[in-house]
Amino acid sequence: METDEAQRVLPFQLQFDKPVASQIKIAEWNPEKDLLAMVTEDSKILLHRFNWQRLWTVIPGKSITSLCWRPDGKAIAVGLEDGTVSLHDVENGKLLRSLKSHGVAVFSLNWEEDGQMTKDEQGSISTYEDRTPHFFPPPPRVPRMPGLVSGDTGFIDDSEDSFRELSNSSQQRFNILCSGDKDGFICFSIFGIFPIGKINIHNFCVPTPLMDTKAECRLHNASVHKVALSKDLCHLIVICSGELSEDRKESENRSMTQHGVCGLHCTVLDTSIFWKRKNELHQVAQQASNIEELVEVIRASLSVMHKQWSDAMHTFHEKFDSLSNLIIDNGLDSCPQEEFLSLLGGARTSPAVHQFLVNSLGEVGVKRVSKAVCGAGKELQLIVLNHLQPAAEIIAFRMGELRGLSRWRARYQGIGLDEALINNATEKAGMILIQVERFIRVLSTVVQQFSNFFNWLLKCIKLLMSEPSDHHLLPYNSELVVIFLKFLYDQDPVKQLLEASEANDHIEVGLETMQRVKELVQFGGFSDFEYLQRTLAKEFQQVESSFKEAFLMPFTTISRKILCGDLLPLCPLPPSSASLSSTIPMSVSYYEDASQSVSSHQSRHMLLDYISFQIPDDSFSGVSNCIGIVRGFMHDSISVKRGYTSLEAVLLCVPGGYCCADLSLYKESQIVLLLNETTATSESSGNASMMIVQANDLPFVSISRSTGLNYWKLHQLEDSVVHLQMEHEKVRSIPHSVIAPVAVSSSRGVACVFAARKRALVYILEEDEDEVSDAE
Repeated sequence: METDEAQRVLPFQLQFDKPVASQIKIAEWNPEKDLLAMVTEDSKILLHRFNWQRLWTVIPGKSITSLCWRPDGKAIAVGLEDGTVSLHDVENGKLLRSLKSHGVAVFSLNWEEDGQMTKDEQGSISTYEDRTPHFFPPPPRVPRMPGLVSGDTGFIDDSEDSFRELSNSSQQRFNILCSGDKDGFICFSIFGIFPIGKINIHNFCVPTPLMDTKAECRLHNASVHKVALSKDLCHLIVICSGELSEDRKESENRSMTQHGVCGLHCTVLDTSIFWKRKNELHQVAQQASNIEELVEVIRASLSVMHKQWSDAMHTFHEKFDSLSNLIIDNGLDSCPQEEFLSLLGGARTSPAVHQFLVNSLGEVGVKRVSKAVCGAGKELQLIVLNHLQPAAEIIAFRMGELRGLSRWRARYQGIGLDEALINNATEKAGMILIQVERFIRVLSTVVQQFSNFFNWLLKCIKLLMSEPSDHHLLPYNSELVVIFLKFLYDQDPVKQLLEASEANDHIEVGLETMQRVKELVQFGGFSDFEYLQRTLAKEFQQVESSFKEAFLMPFTTISRKILCGDLLPLCPLPPSSASLSSTIPMSVSYYEDASQSVSSHQSRHMLLDYISFQIPDDSFSGVSNCIGIVRGFMHDSISVKRGYTSLEAVLLCVPGGYCCADLSLYKESQIVLLLNETTATSESSGNASMMIVQANDLPFVSISRSTGLNYWKLHQLEDSVVHLQMEHEKVRSIPHSVIAPVAVSSSRGVACVFAARKRALVYILEEDEDEVSDAE
């Protein structure tokens, strides 16, 4: 008998009891590997193996407010206090991408992938094949700034391969990253990199009572604490806190608002657009995210090229500007170009030019300036050929693919792929290619003329110093020297093309050329005939603007199709607890509903949602130290329309002498509770326990939904509270008091509990010891 009792009380095997340098506030297990990601109180991200070997540490520089893994475990999303969501590589922690989707702290992140393959009308698996690799080599990388060693620019150098893997979404299952902030905004992005929707839960109105169309309830001052997308991508459950008010129509032009009280609420959003149109969204996101990556290549290329050429021109002017001062000092009324032309024409050399060439500049100076300018020109040519031009070509191809999709209006117009906007962006993508070709010709001409000018100067210096001519000196062209002195000595067409200044600088184009372009426009080739007057940098700005406009339409369209399905008030939050609502233990998960027997084409409806949360002690007069569990909320609004309710709930009373520190939903409808003793004294910090409760065995009670706004549904369960007993449940005693979080791996059967004295306790749950192995 004692043996049976011991086995019941100790179902967990303690693996490690490790110290942590700083208290952990967030922890999540990798869904595919035995890796634990943790966030410390001082906002460091730590990644540990199951054996507690630390792999890397990342310090984002801002307070971290949320964290979640990509479904395949290869990347981790981090929410920051400034509203940024950053993605990091699991291998080295390097930053892969940052999205500034929110304006305030991101409180919750959830990343879910499609669990089923899409089938077309013929019943075969519908897959999307990216055709770009068939026509182009691998996409170019972001160019490296000269002079930097590997590691100086982590995003550009060290993580470029990981970045490419992140955006190579054609190899991934369709997945959605959801994020919610403290102002009630929820954002959606495909593959975590292509924004596809944003909604504000304040804007949703839900009829209440559900059968009364004259009344609506609305949330005010809401903060999102937990978002959970269903595995079929059709529903998003949101736990939030805020004030719920009722707007009742008195007449057609008059409405009355009844203010409610602040509380914890749950709402379900209809996100079925993601499931219904996932193949189309996959294709658009694939093209758009890769285009965005290539746009970054062009942006970085232009930046690096501008920096290199500016440095080279600075070197040139640093040496040659001194000639102007020498001309003034010698009392001459001329300019450097005139003095050089006089020297080229065979006239007598002025003292100023002689002093400049022999003393100030010299042979070494000419070679140094020539190396700087011509070397920069060659580097720019390499960047254009290896980075900028290939990126522009692939962008034009991908825009052509999107243009073809946009013409299939019946299938793609519904997700916001606008043909006119895509046509405009495609035209801009073609024009950037023309600008790149022009830049190559201008750069080649300028570098050639600079080189010819420097060769001539070397010859002149040899003659002025009465030294024999060096046969190794390259010949020069006198005509090109004249052209250089007239047009390039104090002008910089390369910089003009690269510089994105606010000044309305434009390129001069001949009247004959402009007339031919206008004729082509009238003929129907394209709509913009002024692009030849723009610089390369200005054209790139127009390209970015057209892409942003074209991809904003799917974002806006999908945002409008995300609807509020239902809203459930969970419990009131007293004034003393309102500010602590973000620390209330809560969890949302979806399990297969074994009780439902449905056909294969309805298999996506076999999911049953479980919502678990701690109820503040002073929320209900007859309820204290309780945990509320609600299930079936996801489909309840549909059920009500059919005349019945599927919503069920149960209240669990924590054993006497204990309080709930944290909770987590676990696999097979189980709930892991982390409990602290409340009898701790000043001499002892007290003990704790970890308990597993089987949710399927709980006596759930059907909840009526025909009540008004101010009636809290869980209040109906006051007389049917289930009291948990330490001796009847699966319990593990912990010889320390503990604090949140408890991190549970549903796929590996591993839990990590954090003790109040900065210790991490790692357990294997139930009979899963054989499933745990070190990550490779």
